[in-house]
Amino acid sequence: MASLNSVVLIGNLTRDPELRYTQSGAAKAQFSVAINRYWKDREGNRQEETTFVPIVIWGAQAENCANYLKKGRPVAVEGRLSIRSYTTEEGEQKRITEVVANNVQFLGSSQGNYDDGAGGGGNQSSPAKTEPVGEISDDEVPF
Repeated sequence: MASLNSVVLIGNLTRDPELRYTQSGAAKAQFSVAINRYWKDREGNRQEETTFVPIVIWGAQAENCANYLKKGRPVAVEGRLSIRSYTTEEGEQKRITEVVANNVQFLGSSQGNYDDGAGGGGNQSSPAKTEPVGEISDDEVPF
């Protein structure tokens, strides 16, 4: 049986990326992305839900993310869902759900409305401007 583990997200960083290196020298960056969902309830009132998704990325892209991304910056993330578990020192079982990214595309411009530090850097290609997408009701979704 075929299977697929693929995630595509677009959202804003909730914090600056945290860069660390493994003992073997591999770069690993971690950050979170906030994804907003809007809809109208039965009474026609606008509702909003925000989901915070932890992201992990490795290698040269991890270093690029740490160098150029700042809190508030819009990004598109492609990767896979990872669920791992561990036991704390107190013997409690914990589970972590995160997206292991294989590509992070920097969106917006370096002059956007987010804290981008020195105002430099960005995507290896020219950053795309993001335009807000209009509201889509559940009736308009084709599936």
